[in-house]
Amino acid sequence: MIQRDGNCTSLWQQVVEPYRPKHEADHNIVYDVIIAGGGITGISTALQLQKAGKNCLVLEARNLCFGTTGGTTAHLNTLLDTPYNTIASNFNKDTAQLVAQAAKEAINLVRQNIETYKIDCGFEETDAYLFAITEDHEKELEEISKATTEAGVVNQYTDKIPVPIGFRKAIKVNGQAKFIPTRYVYALAEAFEEAGGTIVENCRITGATEGEQVKVETNAGEFTAKALVYATHIPPGVNLLHLRCTPYRSYAMAVTLRNQQYPEGLAYDMYDPYHYYRTQEIDGKKYLIVGGYDHKTAHESNTNQSFHELEAHIRKHYDVAEVNYQWSSQYYEPADGLPYIGRLPGHAENIFVATGYGGNGMTYSAVSAMLLSKMILNEESPYIQVFNPNRIKPVAGFVNFIKHNTDVIRQFAGKWLPHEELDELSGLATGEAKVIKYKGAKIAIYKDEEGRLHALDPICTHMKCEVRWNMAERSWDCPCHGARYSYDGELLTGPASHELEQVEIKSLVEK
Repeated sequence: MIQRDGNCTSLWQQVVEPYRPKHEADHNIVYDVIIAGGGITGISTALQLQKAGKNCLVLEARNLCFGTTGGTTAHLNTLLDTPYNTIASNFNKDTAQLVAQAAKEAINLVRQNIETYKIDCGFEETDAYLFAITEDHEKELEEISKATTEAGVVNQYTDKIPVPIGFRKAIKVNGQAKFIPTRYVYALAEAFEEAGGTIVENCRITGATEGEQVKVETNAGEFTAKALVYATHIPPGVNLLHLRCTPYRSYAMAVTLRNQQYPEGLAYDMYDPYHYYRTQEIDGKKYLIVGGYDHKTAHESNTNQSFHELEAHIRKHYDVAEVNYQWSSQYYEPADGLPYIGRLPGHAENIFVATGYGGNGMTYSAVSAMLLSKMILNEESPYIQVFNPNRIKPVAGFVNFIKHNTDVIRQFAGKWLPHEELDELSGLATGEAKVIKYKGAKIAIYKDEEGRLHALDPICTHMKCEVRWNMAERSWDCPCHGARYSYDGELLTGPASHELEQVEIKSLVEK
């Protein structure tokens, strides 16, 4: 089983073993492109560029599929989370048509890769259904259907949907798909290495010096390239894109059914947040995958409740034999509904980014692979302006856009805190955590299953927001830009680049 950025185990972690890169990286050469991130975006982009004759290096902070790729529910859609009527309203109808065209090409790229490399990843083309339950939803569905047709995505009204839920009206869209994302990414990684590419795992980027060549600093030394791509879900450091991308968490379960009534196709209701449903067969065993109950990262105090509500929803409609897996995952919602794919605002021309996918990461990862490859190869694409990250305008006072009155615990640096006093003050049961005040400073405290306390400075190392405890995933999450840390301060996901500062705790009897 591979590792992922949370305490819960996803369905996809179990179907692959840890990847073993085949080649050593060379610190003495100049790579054509360094790709930061070993998820589906990074590996797909690296393969496209390597096939085109570029010498590429992928740097992954942990292991392949550690982040959202290992926690997706793996829908491939042209029926997007941001509907085409919203895209046409925010931009124009021509943009909506281009987005639909890009989504179709993205699914075709996934299909072609699977055929070319003979990938056994459970890929299946299927229909998708969007259904209205309330009168308001019905009116909205009519607008979505009309705009979807105008964008060039064929859809039709249907009196049947694949899930046993009452509805007023529904549309069906063909040409959608589903697959096992980790097996797909692993196969692309192997093809990338066979083409001469290099992958380095457990290699976190800590900085980059820009110029004609990019000097990339990592915990494994320095690497040099002509171009750098941030395929890290959200770019690290402080950037304008952090103003325009809001982190969310979504919850998913994979269950088995007693009556074997697994739905065909993909299905979505129209609540906000919405529920989504699909089936995946893995090694002869079928699973119903249901997701929903999204909320802004670190804005829900009891994340276990989201799982309870999701399970109750599934059991209301299905005869569940067993809940096999439950997990949550993070995504970033863009301000205007479209992802940011292209040159990173405020940086050199050879620094690229792909972020803000919303709930359509599998589709937009392939769009990114196609578009970034063309840009780096100096080829034309009608999508350059559509997804241009520089379409956003700087705001006044950007440098100071996050201001918090933080209680910094650095006064305790090099010292220790008494276990007995903190234990009494926090009042924690095992497996619980909270931020407390101790002698005027804030401390993030977690009590593990053996009763040991783990203390941290609760100030996120990205932009000084105060982290909050995620009960379900047992992580400290930043409510501002989505950085996440383990209970002992280890960095799980960016945009932060450094761990939370640990505070030593001792028993008074050790004094």
